[in-house]
Amino acid sequence: MASIFTRIINREIPGHIIAEDDKFIAFLDVMPLVHGHVLVVPKQETDYIFDLDDETLSGLYVFAKKVAAAQKKVISCKRIGIAVIGLEVPHAHVHLVPMNSVGDINFTQPKLKPSQEELASVAEKIRNAF
Repeated sequence: MASIFTRIINREIPGHIIAEDDKFIAFLDVMPLVHGHVLVVPKQETDYIFDLDDETLSGLYVFAKKVAAAQKKVISCKRIGIAVIGLEVPHAHVHLVPMNSVGDINFTQPKLKPSQEELASVAEKIRNAF
């Protein structure tokens, strides 16, 4: 069965897509830690990030760097933090989290529940800065 990320990639379910190319896609986390929290995902469905081949792994981080630059332009934050958790969805991905303090990237804190309109607005701002 395809992961939820593969279903977003294949447009089987909606996602607030920020950017994509032939190998990677970036979209908003629908239950973010903070506003502007983005997931960057290789289109190749691989469960564990360190099972990706070297070219895909390095390409993922180069693509994430471009997304983070766009986030930083429009989200008020000190930095864009990056995290790899990899337990919640069996599809390799990185979290790009706008941060003003280390607590902003604490995955044990309650998640936000933004409306679809709020997500669409944030996605459009980041897309326009990409």
